[in-house]
Amino acid sequence: MPTSPRFLFAGNWKMNGSGAAGVALADALAARARAAPLRAEVLVCPPAVLLGSVKAVLDETPIGLGAQDCHAEPKGAHTGDISAEMLAEVGCRYVIVGHSERRAGHGERDADVRAKADAAHRAGLAVIVCLGESAGDRERGQTLAVVTRQFDRSLPIRIGADDTVIAYEPVWAVGSGRVPSSAEIEVVHGHLRNRLVERMGSAGEDVRMLYGGSVTPANSHELLRIGNVNGVLVGGASLVAADFWSIVETAP
Repeated sequence: MPTSPRFLFAGNWKMNGSGAAGVALADALAARARAAPLRAEVLVCPPAVLLGSVKAVLDETPIGLGAQDCHAEPKGAHTGDISAEMLAEVGCRYVIVGHSERRAGHGERDADVRAKADAAHRAGLAVIVCLGESAGDRERGQTLAVVTRQFDRSLPIRIGADDTVIAYEPVWAVGSGRVPSSAEIEVVHGHLRNRLVERMGSAGEDVRMLYGGSVTPANSHELLRIGNVNGVLVGGASLVAADFWSIVETAP
């Protein structure tokens, strides 16, 4: 029987935080990480302009640094974009790609997401690839069809447990306070696990799958005990150190 992957708790700060606030939040998390051994992997993903200052605070702690997006190209005339190589140079271990807010707000297609994921791997970064259905998809009973399409078209051809994480984030749950039932999440994660095993054989059992979408200290304990949920991608609650750490402490 395969060993369960180590749980991952990723905090996505989105477009929030001044320089001082970001350092203060990172400092509060660092203090908690130093106080007791971590039972899980912990990661924070600040806005790009805060990556350097947050990295300086998190050095000498087990908390990892991630970015919220990257460009598919290593360099070039791409005003306002940041390459995966630049993120690696500043000290990132991970980058999120395909978040629903990027897909919806920036028109990113599955092919764009795959190109960014490939870029992350090229730069030596692990990638968190987000998948999830809209409210309309859900109402039409298309949840599994949508996440299957995104899985097939958004993930790189070659993936491994050390360089790829999948995050199931229903679009309608992000920031809404609404969360699918445990049974509904288990169906989706079980389906995605089967797709991984079909593609990778037994190695597919080791790829971590996160749930994301209105994760809070109140619901994280239940979420983390759902089959094939190997951690959570946390939005708003990751902006409050006490709340995010309460979620981290629910690791089985």
